[in-house]
Amino acid sequence: MPYQELPLTTPNPILSWANHDLSPQEIAMAKNVASLPFVFKHISLMPDVHLGKGALVGSVIATKEAVIPAAVGVDIGCGMAAVKMPFTEAQLDGKLKKIRLDLEAAIPVGFEQNKNVERQVTNWQGWSDFKHLQSGVKNLETKAMKQMGSLGGGNHFLELCLDTDNQVWLMLHSGSRNIGNQLAMCHISTARELAKLAGERLPDPDLAYFVAGTEEFTSYWHDLQWAQHYASYNRDVMMSRFQSVVEKHLAGGKKTKPLLSVNCHHNYAEKEYHYGEEVYVTRKGAVRATQEDYGIIPGSMGAKSFIVKGKGNPQSYCSCSHGAGRLMSRSKAKKQFDLDDLIAQTQGIECRKDRGVLDEIPGAYKPIEQVMENQKDLVEIVATLKQVVCVKG
Repeated sequence: MPYQELPLTTPNPILSWANHDLSPQEIAMAKNVASLPFVFKHISLMPDVHLGKGALVGSVIATKEAVIPAAVGVDIGCGMAAVKMPFTEAQLDGKLKKIRLDLEAAIPVGFEQNKNVERQVTNWQGWSDFKHLQSGVKNLETKAMKQMGSLGGGNHFLELCLDTDNQVWLMLHSGSRNIGNQLAMCHISTARELAKLAGERLPDPDLAYFVAGTEEFTSYWHDLQWAQHYASYNRDVMMSRFQSVVEKHLAGGKKTKPLLSVNCHHNYAEKEYHYGEEVYVTRKGAVRATQEDYGIIPGSMGAKSFIVKGKGNPQSYCSCSHGAGRLMSRSKAKKQFDLDDLIAQTQGIECRKDRGVLDEIPGAYKPIEQVMENQKDLVEIVATLKQVVCVKG
């Protein structure tokens, strides 16, 4: 299904790849963003679009000479990594639980962090720039070091998957941890204060923005890029450990060479060229999908996931969806489903099956097959994956 232009009276058009009707709150949120004076051309909504803070999750916003920190969000650089390994399903026989337990021991989840800081972490070049970050995070360097190589909570996960050729894949979802969150909150607060001082009437306080060329913009853009690099490297560190765990069980600890590696953001902003002009592109729950890009579109726990190649669709600003998208809130999922539902919906998957992950039940998400059908003009599918081990944050 190609995109449709929503029949709304906004200064900038809203193009949607979703096949479902947006709720009144979602329409209001889309209209708010599309009415901002610095928005470029149009807003693009991905097939998994749903309510967010300030801007819809699953929206791509191109802007001229301005950026909205709350549209990027607080999990700066959140994204995915996936690695295709030279192993097959037969080699996993009888080893899934041991792999899951070793993964849980190797990679801290939730609010946990690493007890020790390994060399791969201390070698990261970004630490030399820490002193130039926003002053509100100056005491967090040690914590940021200990959290690098940790998963976090919510919908973050580690998964061992099989593709349709029964080849083994490793996949994970995580971002910039507490340091990214704190940086984002500092800058969002500054943007709100500036809007207040200027007496600006915004359609939503969360759409407070920074103007290019100002000191505040420069500071935010610097910290944003730093946190995005942190997030990407955080995924690299975890993937190294993930590979070691799998190699221990499937290759006797011998190092192996991945057949394909992908690492992509889906909560971030970058300077890019579109329609012949340089613009700032914010992807809030969306993946870049130029013709050179590989991307990862995960389904929910218990559903399929997809490795994709971009088609470079200009109307979407060369973007695609970042997942299935939530069908219901976490609190609603906990009310609607019980433990028996979770056990039934995650049958055949080695994972936790307790109330602590009930809000991540597959039934709380949109059907991933429909999401993929809606973006045939944005990506082509390279591999279809099904998880056999899942560790939730």
